[in-house]
Amino acid sequence: MNRSLHRLIVIPFFVLIAQFAHSQFLMDMIDTTKDLGKGMLSVYHRFDRIQISGYLQPQFQVASQEGIQSFAGGNFAPNSNNRFMIRRGRIRFDYVHLDKQSLPVLQFVFQFDGSERGVFIRDFWGRVWDPKWKTLAFTMGMFARPFGYEINLASADRETPERGRMSQTLMKTERDLGAMLTYEPRKPDAKLKYLRIDIGAFNGQGLTGPGEYDNYKDFIGQIYLKPYEIGEHVQLSGGVQYFNGGIAQTSKYVYSMATDGSGTKYFAVDSSESNINTKSPRIYSGANAQIKYLHKWGATELRGEYWQGTQTATALTTETPGTLPLEGAIPSPLYRRKFNGAFFYFLQNIINLKHQIVVKYDWYDPNTDVSGMNIGKPGSNVNFANIKYDTWGFGYIYYATPNLKFVVYYDLVHNESTQAPNFTHDVKDNVFTFRMQFRF
Repeated sequence: MNRSLHRLIVIPFFVLIAQFAHSQFLMDMIDTTKDLGKGMLSVYHRFDRIQISGYLQPQFQVASQEGIQSFAGGNFAPNSNNRFMIRRGRIRFDYVHLDKQSLPVLQFVFQFDGSERGVFIRDFWGRVWDPKWKTLAFTMGMFARPFGYEINLASADRETPERGRMSQTLMKTERDLGAMLTYEPRKPDAKLKYLRIDIGAFNGQGLTGPGEYDNYKDFIGQIYLKPYEIGEHVQLSGGVQYFNGGIAQTSKYVYSMATDGSGTKYFAVDSSESNINTKSPRIYSGANAQIKYLHKWGATELRGEYWQGTQTATALTTETPGTLPLEGAIPSPLYRRKFNGAFFYFLQNIINLKHQIVVKYDWYDPNTDVSGMNIGKPGSNVNFANIKYDTWGFGYIYYATPNLKFVVYYDLVHNESTQAPNFTHDVKDNVFTFRMQFRF
């Protein structure tokens, strides 16, 4: 896979290829067997091994109604159905130390995000490569979790304005503090040069909280096949991933799904004192695949990704807590739910590489044990936090230059009808987005 596109834009030829034909992943290694990797190293030589890059995403949005809750860049204000905003304003600094053969042996990255909402750290990590076998790398700091395809696809290169609802709920802000070992052969003649394996341990709260709040770590592993030619003009890639984490149980109350004598689904409570100081699980698994056909217009690409597992959160949300949940000074009860979800993309260049249409479908079902009119049913304690959402996205992208692109996108959001208040029918929460992206 290609290393950071941000650091290649001073070389127009390499930028043009990367902008129109390749995707950048947040934690890609420097692959010196590829032209792009070699080009990036020449940039480091030219600028004394330091590279500064960044991008700006100003946008205008219109929602179906005022004050909606949205995953298209955050909730709208109570009295507003339209807004200008800076969705992301990123500045990134990279330093790479090279050996005598001009191969990277150490990398340091610092990236922050600035907007009208404040300035926040996004990446702050270091990586070291093994100098002899050129197959292993060790990374430590604040960086993207190695789970799945969409999580790791950089915001500047992703074709949709935002990641899916499930990504944003279970792994908000994508990054976390931790350490990761990567196996990825970089020698041109390596038999497994198309394979990448990541294994990491992380705090768990990511950027949604100030720091670690319990003794438990999230362990993440993935195996990924980099784009591989399976026929003339056809590339296939994909992977599998596994996540095993949890949250400290500071309350004795644990809620899980059950069925009463009448067939009504509800959350049954376990109030055993032995629950205190145990681990309440967050366990996910998934798989993804991408197939791309190259033709005279550019490319046609299909992507699919599926997740399932068990999520621990609270009564009113399935979002991973950034701090230990409290109700005042009292520990909140924790709720365990089985979930699933998926993301599907159809990408098509039209006329040439500058024009691209996008169709995306994703769903997130936060509680697969209950659905429809069983949610909010009288006598049941299953509330709106358990509603399934389907989202269709339709977009057009114009890549004006390697440094400028325009995005027009519409999110068509649908929730299942339930008996829960305010969710007896589909809520009007669609969003139109017009975005410009400036890049240097």
